[in-house]
Amino acid sequence: MSTNSSTLPDMASHVLLDDPQEWAAFGRLRRPAGSGTQDAVAGQAVHGALAEVSPDAVWESNVVLEGMHCAACALTIEDALRSVPGVEQVDVSAATHRARVVWRASRVLPSQWMAAVQKAGYRALPAMDSHARAQRQRENRRALWRWLVAGFCMMQVMMYAWPAYVAQPGDLTGEMEQLLRWASWVLTLPVVFFACGPFFTSALRDIRLRRVSMDLPVALGMAITFVVSTAGTFDPAGIFGREVYFDSLTMFVFFLLTGRWLELRLRDRTAGALEAVMNRLPDSVERRGADGVFARVVTRRLAVGDTIRVLTGEAFPADGCITSGSTQSDEALLTGESTPVARPLGSQVTAGSYNLQAPVEVRVEGVGGQTRFAQILALMESASLQKPRLAQLADRIARPFLLAVLLAAGLAVAWWWPSDPGHALMVAVAVLIVTCPCALSLATPVAMLTAAGTLARHGVLVRNLQGLEALASVDTLVFDKTGTLTRDGMAVQAVRCAPGLERDDVLALAATLARQSMHPASRAIVSAASGASARWNAVDLREDAGLGLTAEIHDARGTVPPRMLRLGSARHAGVAAQNGGEALQVVLSEQGSDGQFAELARFDMIEDVRSEAADVVRALQQAGVAVQILSGDRLGAVQRVAAQAGISRAKGECSPQDKLAALQDLQAQGRQVAMVGDGLNDGPVLAGANVSFAFGRSVPLAQARADFVVLGGSLSLVPQTVLLARRTLRVVRQNLGWAVGYNALCVPLALVGWMPAWLAGLGMALSSLLVVLNAARLSRALPGVEVSALNLPEQAKATVRMTSASPSSLDPA
Repeated sequence: MSTNSSTLPDMASHVLLDDPQEWAAFGRLRRPAGSGTQDAVAGQAVHGALAEVSPDAVWESNVVLEGMHCAACALTIEDALRSVPGVEQVDVSAATHRARVVWRASRVLPSQWMAAVQKAGYRALPAMDSHARAQRQRENRRALWRWLVAGFCMMQVMMYAWPAYVAQPGDLTGEMEQLLRWASWVLTLPVVFFACGPFFTSALRDIRLRRVSMDLPVALGMAITFVVSTAGTFDPAGIFGREVYFDSLTMFVFFLLTGRWLELRLRDRTAGALEAVMNRLPDSVERRGADGVFARVVTRRLAVGDTIRVLTGEAFPADGCITSGSTQSDEALLTGESTPVARPLGSQVTAGSYNLQAPVEVRVEGVGGQTRFAQILALMESASLQKPRLAQLADRIARPFLLAVLLAAGLAVAWWWPSDPGHALMVAVAVLIVTCPCALSLATPVAMLTAAGTLARHGVLVRNLQGLEALASVDTLVFDKTGTLTRDGMAVQAVRCAPGLERDDVLALAATLARQSMHPASRAIVSAASGASARWNAVDLREDAGLGLTAEIHDARGTVPPRMLRLGSARHAGVAAQNGGEALQVVLSEQGSDGQFAELARFDMIEDVRSEAADVVRALQQAGVAVQILSGDRLGAVQRVAAQAGISRAKGECSPQDKLAALQDLQAQGRQVAMVGDGLNDGPVLAGANVSFAFGRSVPLAQARADFVVLGGSLSLVPQTVLLARRTLRVVRQNLGWAVGYNALCVPLALVGWMPAWLAGLGMALSSLLVVLNAARLSRALPGVEVSALNLPEQAKATVRMTSASPSSLDPA
């Protein structure tokens, strides 16, 4: 792809992206051939034959956009892409300068919809492409050079303009004044023809395409000021000869470029950080060939089963298992925890984490979109391109507002022209410049994206930017118990067998069912039965969410006929419930010849309540949030956890439907409800809440229904996210209030002629910069990360500081 920044890319370079094997490099297969649902294989890796073009194949691609500056540009690009047959969905973010394009492979190819972007006057680069990084660097360098040229020329022009400001009548001769004007005109030429280039290029493009963007009024103001001042320089006796405005022109250009350059830098630090995350994987990796020799190959050519060698300091390019060596890895991106994690021989490693200690050999088990890293990126991209409702409102009013600005400038010229044509045009310039709605368009998305980036750094992924707005107004928070208030791990405390049965036998039977489930109780049974014989096979297994498992068990030896077993709660197992004290009871039962189920064994499980749970609940209550528990476990266990956590309202033995009904009752009372679940069997209630958290490391990211996904093991992230959401909404309101108040104050001042052009330029630059800087305050540490704010005990303080979450101290054996 051409690296010449002054011309649009050659279409031949875009045609290279029409190769189906290149599509996975900057997107993902959203709906394959024959799929009935839109996200059936979200995040699925696509290589070779999977990339085959078919009538049903729908792709989602991500691109970086060059040449856009504002919300009006984003709307223009969206309109251009939506007009292309085969493009089904488009989202363009003015804050991140990125776009997500959903397109049908049988009707359109990347080069065709990229050509539509080019025709609209912009440039699209694959978001995962190395050229995108180089393009950002070139954009930064050009912006810096324009700013430096404008600043140098402004200082020189001010030096020549100063005598006219301080001279008394008769101090300057006509020849000297004319000489100073000519010197100022010469020094203004580089500003107009180089520093102002982006403004004029964008304005000419708008005129050619018969549309309005935020650069058009600014470019008109610059052009009018330069023409009026040039006319006064060439014809001092003419109608514009009384005064020249080269100092004002160079000054407001310098102010505008200062604001844009700082915005560019801040954008790279916040929303632009997504690109750095996306390029975290190495471009190439050492792969063992058939001859046993390692050779470098492109990362996207890896396949499951390959053996690779990852050197110290490199990122793991795929999920896999270490087959040679041992090391430590940095998994901060995946969990929010900054402490290196030991990865000995046989350990699992994840794509995107860094190898810190020693070279290791890894057997590849997951590539491309199959990796957890790719799922995290998909969530981050989705959030970064969403438009909150307040941002959508700002986008809708941007174009009508700009038309109103042009009309107001025209009326100002008509009003002032009879008394002083030169002053009339400068009043119009001030109106054109001071009323740019950039601050209004940036007010919401910049704040939301900054908050989302801050949460991501601490191990919380924002799937839905609207969730931040909803979370700020939450007054009730409902916890599931297992895996949230308690640790993921459980342990089998005791096994009570029916007469005539042995402990190892019932554990082997129960583990045959439990291996098919991710529930913590199932994992505890599997762990306890690790030494038991794998004699049994489960057939037609069914899991009833929140209740248990049912399957037909077959004897691998063929000596015992098939038997129907159930594993789960007493109600699911079809037996009477018993008082198990503090322990959670899981029952294994068998169906008899009469169709009734008889108890084979009862497993007593114990849970470890998180050490920080009570302080987290206290922090939420102090923030005005009522806390409740809805759990599928028996009431005694739920009440025990509620008492330890300081929660007064708790309800147990709830099916997913019971939880949803209880949540809907709260909403009917006018409550704004947030739900915190483990993401495994809480899908309906997570989807039904006003805002929801999926908590726990076992969350299947591609299927998660929550607005927030907590990757780490710290429960403290929940109140911290609530407090950050509230602070984000305060910042958004401050930004919107400033943007509206600034225009309400400055537009009348410009119309009556009390605001010179240079001050208008300063006001416009400062308004946008203030919005960005105010939002940047959200990039600081999460609220409540300071341990004193939560009064946490020492063990919980370590969790809040983002160190590794300690596993359960219970021995599952």
